[in-house]
This record gives sequence, C-alpha cells and structure tokens, in this order.
Amino acid sequence: MYADIVFTGGTVRTGATDVPVQDALAVTDGRITALGPDALTVRGPRTAVVDLAGGALLPAFGDGHVHPVLGGLGLRGVPVRECGSVEEIVEAVRLWADAHPQAPWITGDGFDPWLAPDGRFDARWLDVAVSDRPVVLRTTDHHTAWVNSEALGRAGYSTDSPDPTGGEILRRAASAEPLGTLREFGAVNPVLALIPPASHEVQVAALREAAAGFAAAGVTWVQDALVEPHHIDAWITAMTTGPGLPVRADLGFLLEPDGWRERITRFAADRDRVESEAPGLLTARTVKFFADGVIESGTAALLEPYTDCPHSHGIANWSPAELAEAVTAVDALGFRPHLHAIGDGGVRGALDAIEAAVRAGGPGDRRPVIAHAQLIDPADLPRFAELGVIANLQPLWAQSDPLMTELTLPRIGPERGGRQYQIAALLTSGARLSFGSDWPVTACEPLRGIATAVTRQTSDGTPEGGWLPEERIDTATALAAYSTGCAHQAFEEKEWGVLRPGMRADLVHLAADPVETAPEALARLPVLGTWLAGRRTHAADGTPDDLCARRR
Repeated sequence: MYADIVFTGGTVRTGATDVPVQDALAVTDGRITALGPDALTVRGPRTAVVDLAGGALLPAFGDGHVHPVLGGLGLRGVPVRECGSVEEIVEAVRLWADAHPQAPWITGDGFDPWLAPDGRFDARWLDVAVSDRPVVLRTTDHHTAWVNSEALGRAGYSTDSPDPTGGEILRRAASAEPLGTLREFGAVNPVLALIPPASHEVQVAALREAAAGFAAAGVTWVQDALVEPHHIDAWITAMTTGPGLPVRADLGFLLEPDGWRERITRFAADRDRVESEAPGLLTARTVKFFADGVIESGTAALLEPYTDCPHSHGIANWSPAELAEAVTAVDALGFRPHLHAIGDGGVRGALDAIEAAVRAGGPGDRRPVIAHAQLIDPADLPRFAELGVIANLQPLWAQSDPLMTELTLPRIGPERGGRQYQIAALLTSGARLSFGSDWPVTACEPLRGIATAVTRQTSDGTPEGGWLPEERIDTATALAAYSTGCAHQAFEEKEWGVLRPGMRADLVHLAADPVETAPEALARLPVLGTWLAGRRTHAADGTPDDLCARRR
C-alpha cells in the first residue's frame, strides 16, 4: 500500500527518545506509517512528496493555555497592541472613534501596563479623545482595564463606591474619586457586562481568524482556558461548518466563586454536547479557576506582603476552604482542574485545593494543571511532582522586559524576584511541564517561547548570559514541553506529540533543525508548513503572519 504523503530531503526530528532523528516520514490516512528508509519504499505514483529542502519536520506544537475567542474578538477594536506610549493610545482611540461614529462602546485589547507610572491610567486622558461614549481598554494581562469618565459613570463607580469583592477601583491621590484604572475581574466585569455582546457570527469569525494564526505558528492543539457558555456554540459551529478549524481543542469551562455550585450542574451536559457534536475534534474536560491576580497589578496572592505595598498580600479570588471544595467537586465530576495561580500564595492555595481533591477522590490519573506558577515558595516546589500536577508555563514571560523591571520587581523585591519562572527547577524536581502562550496576553508562536526558555533573554539579547540563567533549559527540552508536554496535558500522548508509526500525523516543517540552530535565532526560524492529521493547514507564502505578534 502506497503512502499518501512522503516527507524527505531534510531532518525528521521525532521527539522520541529511542529513535530521535530520521531522514524521511510517510503518512497514510492521516497517520504516520513509516520512518527512515522504510518511508521511501512506500512512495507510489500518487504519493505527494514534500521536499523538506534541508529543513526539519517535527511533531506539531500544542498550546496548553490560550484564549482563542477572547483574543480573536480583541483584534476587532482599537489597535492598541503596538502603541508605545499613552499618547499613542489616546490618538488611536480618537481615530477609531472618528471612523466608527455609530459604535456605542469603544474597546481595545492588549496595551502595555507599564506605559503609565505604577500602571495608573487616568480616565481624563481618554476623555480628551472621546467624552460622549464609553471607552474600555484592557492591558495585555487582561487583569486591568483603563476606562474613560463616561464608562465609570455607566458602571456607577463614584467617590462613594466601595471596592467590589475581588477587585480594586484605583483612586486619585487627593480624593476618593475613581482614577480610571480598574484592577481584577471584580472591578472590571461590571463594566464589561454593559458592553453589547458580540454576535454568534462575529464570535465564529474571530475564532477562525485566531485558529489560522495558531496554524501559521505550527500549532495543532490548544487548551481554551476560559470558556463561557456562549463560547460553546461558537466553537461547535466553527469546527463543524465550512472548512472547519486547523486545530483541535479542549474547552475549559470558567468557574467563578459566585454561585459556583449551581454553575457546575450544567458542566457534564455541556461536555457531552461538545464531544457528541464535534467528535474527535473538540473535548471539554477542563474547568478553569482563577486562584489570584497578577503581580504587576499587586493582585497576585503572596505569602508575604508586597514590597511597595506593605499592607497588601494581593487578592485571593477564593477562600481556601471554598477553593478546595470546588476543585474536589469538579474532580468528582471527572473534570481536570486548571488553575491560574501567579503568586506564591496563589500557588500554595491551588496545590492545597488539589491535595484536598486527591484525598477525597483517592488515587487516579487526574493531571491537574496549575498555569503560570510565576512565583513558587521553595516548600511548595516538590508538591507539583508529589501531586501529579502539570505546571503549564508561559516561557515567553521569563525575561527581564519592562513589565518585569518597571512593575514586577519593584513590587516583590530581589529575593522573590530571583525565583520566578523556575522552569529548570520544576523539571529537576520531577514535575511534568507543558508550555503555552496565554495569547492574546503574549505572542502565540512557540518558537518565540522556546527561544526565551533557552536564553532567558529579551529579543535584543539582554541581559548577557540570560536573566536567572540557572533556569535555562536546552532546545530539545523546550520543544518537548510544547509537544509531548501538551499531549500529556490533553490525555492524548498515544495520539500525538512524537513521530512514530501509528501516531496521528500532526506535523510542523521548519526551515532548519531547531536543535542545531543558534538559540538567538530560534525566534526567527520560519514555519514553512503545518499538518493536522495529514491535512495541510498552513503553507508559508513568504508573507509573515503577525496575527499573534506582540513586542514581548
């Protein structure tokens, strides 16, 4: 029987430990059927031959934490992502508002939180551009919103408004008047709830656009880490109509503290519906929790007070007892908990909740996920391996960029600042790792994350020798975190993640072998092709795809 496709003319880096490198690969009916010389013997008259042109074929990448619907919708507002100053943002808002006079709300997504001193953005700056319509802009991390005075008024935020549970309304220094900066979902969500929701058609279009960007980056599986009820229909429609999507996905249902017991009663039915309507393409086996906020906003939960705010330990979104109860309930329903935890207090709370679920449910192959794990107390580091917790890290964050130097380090000081993003330490402890981007927070291209994990440097090569260089890892290990690590997270390690006969042909063609590429050049290594189960989903045409681009 002849193969459908044969790849030859370059390096086939399998990702397997037994036979790591081959020189050819054959695919039939979406599965790998032969490697090396055997692959060349099944080439027939109708076999498509892909010349690797001296490049490398690898297992396609996964993304273990990403927000496709939210990110795709964010591309449709004011283009603030590449603005380099407050003045540029204000001008972009003015131009967009002038061009869209009928838009009732003006929104934008992904500006840098360090562009204003201490991350404090003033509503009056936006009032200069637009005063008669509400403006809502969100930072790259999505944990802060900058709004104008009209938006503050629509939300009912005034001098007399108390800080909401799970959020903070920043105030002017000389009064209790709201400044225009809202931190965390308790403060941001009441404003977002006033914005007319995007239609189903717009959500589907946004999802298709985002998925095309993932395919161009070599990604074939994603973990949607924040799925609200109306996102489910968008995913099913996008996956099962027209050309479908170039990625598979697992959906993570968002669970918030308010009314969580009632909310989880529908999760099993939603899971069954997703998996019956898009079998083999979509799963829905995850529940997402926010244990805390982010360090740059002073909202990540810390065990010790912030350096620049001695009275504050940040914001824990759940009480320890209730988080443990909710994670245990989710585990009992057969879902995998996926917990955002940034600060060492947030990480400890997440580990404690998972430990409670293990005690209640007994032994089992759970694979719970703690995402981000920016700051881990030394006593908690071995608990990841002990509890079988997957650390899903965003390697692109492990650099000394302005977010780190202007906001993060001043808030936690040098001792805690020196133990952030402990990628190598987690691996040494025996923990399982997967990598992700958290797009649209930062770029979705895995090669950029790999470059940072290997060098711990910014794109301009600073600092020399890398930031916290003891946490650097080698290229092969970083590649595995995006392939076998994500496949393990997805419970699909028998389907994809390495290249061997019988595995699904989820493949990425790079212009050169990344293991043999200089670390500083990895981020610029072109992705020439992507295949999902043998179906080509991306072909480089010489035009860079910047959908996922971010300066960070």
